[in-house]
Amino acid sequence: MRAALQWDTLQPYLFHALLALSVVGLLLAQFSLQRMRKYHKALAKSEERLRLSIWGSGDELWDWNLETGELYRSSAWLDPIATPSHTQDFPPNKSVIHPQDLDRVSHALSQHLAANSPFFEASYRLKTSDDSYIWVLDRGKVVAYNSDGKAGRMTGTLKNISQLKEAEARMQLFARCLENISDAVIICDTKFTIIEVNPAYSVITGKHREEVLQTRFQLTLYPPRFMQDIEKTLVKNSRWSGEIRELKTNGEYYQAELTFDVIKDEQGSITQYVAVFSDISDRKKREAELSRLANSDTLTGLPNRAVFMTKLASLVSNSTEHALLVFDLDNFKKINDSLGHELGDTLLCKLAERLHHNKLFRQKLYRLGGDEFAILLDNTNDIHAITSLAKTLIDQINKPFAVDQHELVVTSSIGIVLFPEDGKDPQALLRNADTAMYHAKSAGANRYLFFNDTMNKQAVKRLQIENLIRHGLKEDYFTVYYQPKMDMLSGKVVGMEALVRFITPKGGVISPGSFIPVAEETGQIVDIGTVVLRKACLDVKRWLDQGLFNGRVAVNLSAKQFMLPFLCDQIDDILQQTNLASYHLELEITEGTVMQSPTLAIDTMKKLRARGIHLAMDDFGTGYSSLAYLKQFPLNTLKIDKAFIDDMSSARGRNMVDTIVTIAHNLSLSVVAEGVETLEQLEQLRKLRCEIIQGYYYSKPLSADDFAAFLMAQKKQRQPQLYVS
Repeated sequence: MRAALQWDTLQPYLFHALLALSVVGLLLAQFSLQRMRKYHKALAKSEERLRLSIWGSGDELWDWNLETGELYRSSAWLDPIATPSHTQDFPPNKSVIHPQDLDRVSHALSQHLAANSPFFEASYRLKTSDDSYIWVLDRGKVVAYNSDGKAGRMTGTLKNISQLKEAEARMQLFARCLENISDAVIICDTKFTIIEVNPAYSVITGKHREEVLQTRFQLTLYPPRFMQDIEKTLVKNSRWSGEIRELKTNGEYYQAELTFDVIKDEQGSITQYVAVFSDISDRKKREAELSRLANSDTLTGLPNRAVFMTKLASLVSNSTEHALLVFDLDNFKKINDSLGHELGDTLLCKLAERLHHNKLFRQKLYRLGGDEFAILLDNTNDIHAITSLAKTLIDQINKPFAVDQHELVVTSSIGIVLFPEDGKDPQALLRNADTAMYHAKSAGANRYLFFNDTMNKQAVKRLQIENLIRHGLKEDYFTVYYQPKMDMLSGKVVGMEALVRFITPKGGVISPGSFIPVAEETGQIVDIGTVVLRKACLDVKRWLDQGLFNGRVAVNLSAKQFMLPFLCDQIDDILQQTNLASYHLELEITEGTVMQSPTLAIDTMKKLRARGIHLAMDDFGTGYSSLAYLKQFPLNTLKIDKAFIDDMSSARGRNMVDTIVTIAHNLSLSVVAEGVETLEQLEQLRKLRCEIIQGYYYSKPLSADDFAAFLMAQKKQRQPQLYVS
């Protein structure tokens, strides 16, 4: 009963206690739930923060369960990697690793799993879902081991480093370029202290990299201000370039093209200077050689015509008073022809050397071409000083030259002009100096002449004749006259000589003595000779067809014509065009022409003779040929010059003609005496057994029409057909 009473008494208290405990339990549960929620919320935020951080960094998370083969990747990349979620491959992403990188990755992973490295790290190429490859940096670490101590779980990150690899490749490319380029590269700080150089720097300068690092860049051949000027230019323009000259460590000089550029940071401040220079020593040597060749005469080494004209033009443009002396060697061509061009060249070199070593002519002497030289005297028109120098010049030239065991004594002719009196421009000065020189040459050896107006008038007249010739060739003003050649015994016409005449439309005749020398100097004689040859062949062909003539026409060949390389072909063409047999053509060549180059002359003459053309040596005895050459020339005829015929009134003159006739007959040549004007000369030549006569005694030169009439008259006098000797 008591017990029941006690229970009844305690029951309310127990209820309240139980209720209190329940409330406390509920409160504790609520508190725990709130804490759990806060924890999960914090964990979620932490996971989100971690996920966002990893996503922001561009890395991917991976988790590899080695026991189950499960492989988890966060797949945060824009270019996802197609890897299986479960695999027993090793490495687990083996299927997407580039074959060339697989062994390296496997080795690094094996080392870490074997506890030989604190963590796994490898950079390699992975194949993306579009079958391209990207570079990744793979880092990981074992985070759990199984019961037998082997790695059970491994986690890590993948970072896409393709851009870094590209940048690295570019940097390596730049580095290789700097290592291998032939130009020297120097990197300096803002105080020109050398930070780095490439191998080419050492090759060019001879200085080793180690000895120049942390030293100041300097140019030893230039004052300090030079580098200061470079720095000012760099600050102002960000670039400086120029050519420098510097010493190598072995003491040799080199030349270089140097360029400085600035390197700036993001704020635009200069942080470094980069210098690049290339060795241009060889190029400068070549340029110097080309300049020397362009400005120097290749034979003598003297300044050439181009340099002379530049200097002369400079003096004229600056209105500087000066004198110009132009000179050449008398009869230099004969030296070349008789002793050879090589000896002639040696003579010119010795002359240039002699004059160059004389202080009066040094820095004033030029070679204009051939054997023609010039001297320019600045800032003087002093006649006494100029004539004194001209006399000294002649004396220097007159001194004997020892050339190849020959002692040569040469003479010279000098033409002198003064500026501004004798010409207002370089061309006029040189032209007038040449004119004065030619007049000095005409006056005799070792002469100097100042230019005067009379010479200029003569030069103008010569130019007028040259222009007349050019116009005459164009308008066909040149015609052919013929002078008959008569057989001494029969009195028959056996040939004729074709003589050129220059007749204007108004009937004015220009003397051959006026236009032929000019034509020979200008080379127009070649065109005139061609006209005469063609017209003579046409006329003779017509007379042959008319039965008026059956002999040969003799046409003179000038020296320039005879030296033409295509002479034989040209004659062939004319004979073919006119339909004239070569048998009816005779070519007259002067003694001086064939002696200019005897070997070449013999070859040409043989070619002409092979065509059936007869050859005659004109003006024999007035030149300087030797009998040794004469007997080699394939001639048919010798012509005795009029000068010998005119001198036949004296015993000496007759003996000269007799000698020429005898020489001709001994060489089986026929003889033509030209310029025969009197019966007395005719009778004397008959006694000397001269076969053919040409001259005014029979006839003056006749036009084609008049000569046809002459032939007709001859035919009426002698009906038998004419023969050819």
